[in-house]
Amino acid sequence: MTGSGPLALAPAMSDALARWLDTESATRGRAAHTINAYRTDLLAFLAFLGAHHGEAATPKSLASLRQADMRAFAASERARGYGARSLARRQSAVRSFLRWISDREGFDLSAALSSRSPKYARSLPRPLSPEQAQDALDMVAAGHDTPWVAARDMAVMTLLWGCGLRISEALGLDGREWPFRDALTITGKGGKERRVPVLPVASDAVAEYLRLCPWRLAPDEPLFRGVRGGRLGPDVVAASLRRARAALGLPPTATPHALRHSFATHLLAAGGDLRSIQELLGHANLSTTQVYTGVDDAHLMAVYRSAHPRK
Repeated sequence: MTGSGPLALAPAMSDALARWLDTESATRGRAAHTINAYRTDLLAFLAFLGAHHGEAATPKSLASLRQADMRAFAASERARGYGARSLARRQSAVRSFLRWISDREGFDLSAALSSRSPKYARSLPRPLSPEQAQDALDMVAAGHDTPWVAARDMAVMTLLWGCGLRISEALGLDGREWPFRDALTITGKGGKERRVPVLPVASDAVAEYLRLCPWRLAPDEPLFRGVRGGRLGPDVVAASLRRARAALGLPPTATPHALRHSFATHLLAAGGDLRSIQELLGHANLSTTQVYTGVDDAHLMAVYRSAHPRK
């Protein structure tokens, strides 16, 4: 986005932004979609500054940022229709960049960084009941005229529900991972690895898919393939479940990710502890798992009191 004109991104700023994104990717293990979101957030912020001050922002001009500038940016984003949650995420990316560039350039941005992000209530996940999840999988298995495609979608969704995988994690598996044995090593967000037990029903579902699949299983090729042999995409899986939920009358929240929600909530309902569920899901913080599974503070304290050795 470099170029001529007062509102174009200055070359020095373009270079600084690229360096920061490279740093986030290399040292913090940010996923590609996170880096793209950060880039979008910062470009919006820098474009606002250009319009707000009448000239393109540069690394040195950021030294004069004040809390009023941050508040004006927040007001501008709200006027564009951004809700509290989206605005908080955008401001978080901006603050991270400003902290990095202030350290790099040697100036103090504590005044600008003291601006608060908007508060928002996290929406609770909406899992499927065990009966709804099983009905959805059964409908998916019967929802294709091509047997191997039906078996493939059934296998993917069984991994989401039975192992708590993210859709990207399931579709990122390669042939070298098969056979699964008792557990899978999954590389999740931020490059964090975790071991996930594999239920026999999940292994059986994948085995049936591979028995019917017309594509040869190879260590360096995708485990789950599209009809043309490439890696299966998440939109195909989502469409399969969308057809199943329409046939069953399930709500729009019955998505592939809802099967991961269901994995966590069903474990919790069966007596699983939050710390173990946190590890299985690959969450960095227990608070994320608490929200993910719809557990309130009172329930968390009850688990603590009943489990702590000094109760």
